[in-house]
Amino acid sequence: MAARAYWQGQIRLALVSIPVEIYTATKSGAQISFKQIHEPTGKPIHYEKVVTGVGPVDTDEIMKGFEYEKGEFVLLEQDEIDAVKLESKKTLELTQFVDAAEIDVLYYEKPYFVVPADELAEEAFIVLREALRRTKKVGLGQLAMRGREYVVSLKPCGRGMVLETLRYADEVNKAQGYFRDIPDAKPDEDLMELAQALIEKKTGAFHPQDFHDRYVDALKELVERKRRAKGRKIIEDTSDEPAGRSGSNVVDLMAALKKSMEKPGAAPAKDTARAKKPAAGKAPAAPAKKPAAKKRA
Repeated sequence: MAARAYWQGQIRLALVSIPVEIYTATKSGAQISFKQIHEPTGKPIHYEKVVTGVGPVDTDEIMKGFEYEKGEFVLLEQDEIDAVKLESKKTLELTQFVDAAEIDVLYYEKPYFVVPADELAEEAFIVLREALRRTKKVGLGQLAMRGREYVVSLKPCGRGMVLETLRYADEVNKAQGYFRDIPDAKPDEDLMELAQALIEKKTGAFHPQDFHDRYVDALKELVERKRRAKGRKIIEDTSDEPAGRSGSNVVDLMAALKKSMEKPGAAPAKDTARAKKPAAGKAPAAPAKKPAAKKRA
């Protein structure tokens, strides 16, 4: 395998140990990188590591320090940090199994591919993979990588497995603080039926290659236009953009959902939005025309 393993060690399940290698499953996409430039000279700005009262210092004079009280530090060498003994630096012990649905999406952080380290590990690796698949469970354990211990989950993925690092409970904000002002109200059934019909119309298979970063594309175009304009300021016309907030009411929402269903290429919308009773304080809508009577045979 061409890629370099991010972590090498073993997965332990009771008395069974499986040598494995872990590889990063994701990569950075296309990005536009900006540098800070000194406008009068057009030259890039650099950063220096400085000490107050001393000035710039060499990197070999820099150590890691922990501030145990204001202005007082414990200095640590890198080899002292590397020598900290933690079993999870080389062993992922599966200590619990749960249904995947029990882990809130907020806790998932980053995925890694897991493969057997050699041919001798393949049989036990496959047994664990298929046991997880048949029981529809996710394995949980803790693993130390790159100076930190993570809670991780392990699940089948094709012929291999995927390990995902999870956030600790104190790293996830409580949702109640953000959602408490949202009213606990039941939605109008007619609106719900229209919304569900719109969702069904737009339902399809997920093809990740169909999506790309349009903001990066727009920035690339801006850079090219700016280059051709030889420094002239370029501001996009945003007058046609929809407003960020809307004071729309239920009637507007109903009209918007109906209009969404009537867009070209849309499947014919069912007459699900027919009002069961008029809203308070509003005149009832005119009755719909009756369909023409069918001819008798």
